[in-house]
Amino acid sequence: MNATAQIAPAGPQHMHALARANQVRLARAELKRGVAGGEIDVAEVIVYCPWEANSMPVADLLISQRRWGETRCHKLLARLPMSEKKTVGSMTDRQRRALAAMLNSGGAMRAAVPE
Repeated sequence: MNATAQIAPAGPQHMHALARANQVRLARAELKRGVAGGEIDVAEVIVYCPWEANSMPVADLLISQRRWGETRCHKLLARLPMSEKKTVGSMTDRQRRALAAMLNSGGAMRAAVPE
């Protein structure tokens, strides 16, 4: 057995966790601002899953778009079917492609219109 011991970085573990949480929080805020401003496409975020979106719920990402709310998000995800709490990182490739296709094709717009 070839085990190697790793030395923990200096400082308390909770301070490292806090620093990491702040880093993720700031990166997510920047991502949401980009999505809200139209600079970043939500479908691309879903397909490529950057590290800051890995543990983010799908609903949070969808709602960060301009003119999107909980109802519109719920209707779109109900068509897949997918939970609003599912994280972007835990989605399968098939789910990613299906959701991105719906967002790109305008299926998201049809989901919001009552039939």
